[in-house]
Amino acid sequence: MTTNENRRLAAVLEALPDPRILVVGDLILDRYADGRASRVSPEAPVLVFEFASDRYLLGGACNVAANLRELGARSSVLGAVGDDEAGARLRELLQTAGIGTQALVVDRTRPTTRKTRYVAKTLQVLRVDEESRAPVGGDAERGMLTVLEQRPFPWQSVLLSDYGKGVLTPRVIAAAIAAARSRGGVAVVDPKGKDYSSYRGVDLLTPNREEAEAATGVAIRNSDDLHRAAERLREITGTKTAVITLGKDGIFFEKEDGTHRIIPTEARAVFDVTGAGDTVVAMLTFCRTCGVSLEDSLRLANHAAGITVAKLGTWAPSRAEILARLGETTPAAAGKVISREQAAEVGSRLRAEGRRLVFTNGCFDILHAGHCDYLARARSYGDALMVGVNTDASVQRQQKGPGRPINGLDDRLAVLAALQAVDFVVPFDEDTPAALIEAVTPQVLAKGEDWRDKGVVGRDWVEAHGGQVVLVPLVPGRSTTSLVDRIRGQQP
Repeated sequence: MTTNENRRLAAVLEALPDPRILVVGDLILDRYADGRASRVSPEAPVLVFEFASDRYLLGGACNVAANLRELGARSSVLGAVGDDEAGARLRELLQTAGIGTQALVVDRTRPTTRKTRYVAKTLQVLRVDEESRAPVGGDAERGMLTVLEQRPFPWQSVLLSDYGKGVLTPRVIAAAIAAARSRGGVAVVDPKGKDYSSYRGVDLLTPNREEAEAATGVAIRNSDDLHRAAERLREITGTKTAVITLGKDGIFFEKEDGTHRIIPTEARAVFDVTGAGDTVVAMLTFCRTCGVSLEDSLRLANHAAGITVAKLGTWAPSRAEILARLGETTPAAAGKVISREQAAEVGSRLRAEGRRLVFTNGCFDILHAGHCDYLARARSYGDALMVGVNTDASVQRQQKGPGRPINGLDDRLAVLAALQAVDFVVPFDEDTPAALIEAVTPQVLAKGEDWRDKGVVGRDWVEAHGGQVVLVPLVPGRSTTSLVDRIRGQQP
């Protein structure tokens, strides 16, 4: 896509308001239990898991709502939680994320859906699901219908997020579609299962290739198959426009008049497709609620998904990240510079996915061949490399010499982010990266081998949490200080 087109899309996105959108669907609490599994039980041929700590994240329809919130929407969730500790925790996580919980319904007949993943160092050894897949009924369904039948309806649009846990009953779906129409908004569905007839009347639905094949009975191998599948989806649901996501091949859409097109993918690197569907459906709903054309909505959804798949684990890209990507002059750098809060989330997500995050830090004032070799070697110890970078004030306090740093923080961050070996770049203002390391808790802490006798900051924390410290060999005779001295004529 051209630079001018990206600028136009950026202007469209930047000008959008903050609409109120209700996410209706299956709310899931994701729990990650960290520990060790280093021995076999004497009682049975199974591993003994030595529990150390646990973490909780938003899953299911909650992650869709988080994507909407990051885009700037005022999102709320409608779904059923149990009268249990997991339900209370899920409510608290939603509120902390700025997602409205006023529409939550408590169903005392079923547990809050919770998925617990037991992670030993970097490997997931077991997943335990606590859930009921029975259709929601009785007081819980009536409570949800009461929310959806309010007039005037408090939200502008409705996003139906179906994970097959029983919340989206035919009555709830019909009421949600009617609620959106009462406001002149849109009803969008991220579908589940094979029978899409219950979604009849929806404005948009976003099955992927496999889901569309299962729902239509059409094996999609070429453009003719896409056309037949789209036609069948319109017949089943009554939607005027059929949309099918095609992964690396982009997003296909076909309108009622037969107009069709594939919007090419905007992914620049793909590490993990987890959560990409949530990002696409959230961006489409956000944009269509604000009156953006379908084609521009799909293009923006592709850009947003391109950020998500470049991360490991689920990721809710912010509007600022997408704008940065659209205006980025160095494509490889897009989305890599993150805040400390985002860095902590990256650490949690990678641990949850069983991926090894490598962390290193430094000033990186004038990047040279030694830096490039060091960072590439550090990256080889894991699945992703995060680089902590001293702010200008932090560099000055280290008394590296007059006029240091030569390059300001923004320039140093941009150059590092443009390197293929670097996945994330995080500035820190303290004299040492200790607080940042504790926030991130990487699996691997990398430093140059010249730190062998200096004491590596963060070693105790990383090793106490099951990680390791590696000392990376350095290219002889390469350092920023010697380079600066040569430039200033102090060395031959």
